[in-house]
Amino acid sequence: MLRISKLTDYATVLLAALAHRPGECVPASRLAELTRLEPPTVAKVLKTLARSGLVTSVRGVNGGYRLAEAPEDISVAGILSAMEGPIALTECGLEPGLCSHESDCSLRGNWQKIGQAVEGALAGLSLADLAEPASRRIAIRAEAAVSSQREMS
Repeated sequence: MLRISKLTDYATVLLAALAHRPGECVPASRLAELTRLEPPTVAKVLKTLARSGLVTSVRGVNGGYRLAEAPEDISVAGILSAMEGPIALTECGLEPGLCSHESDCSLRGNWQKIGQAVEGALAGLSLADLAEPASRRIAIRAEAAVSSQREMS
């Protein structure tokens, strides 16, 4: 089963909370209250998001966190990559030489195409899409990204 980690899920929740407060510098403690996540978990996730450049941190009395870019400019693929590393469904999809069966595998190319389609669909969705209540818009955009990947093949 393909599944993101809990920390990645929490990252999307925290980023969505920041997306609803454009330009506002929100303290980690306030984000914990808003999202009902444990403060240590919030701190850990925000640190990772700041290191990856998705959020910026401001120190001081009026400090906190804010999005580094507009929600429309932050892709779901970027969020997943920041939290989990490169997007790949199989090891051989990451880089050559990771699998001992690579030279005689007839499936590698197909797995890479599938991985590219998944990454394309995730890249076609933004934090703004996630931050809105569930809608047809996400399904339509994801479908368009997959169709676009098929045309490129």
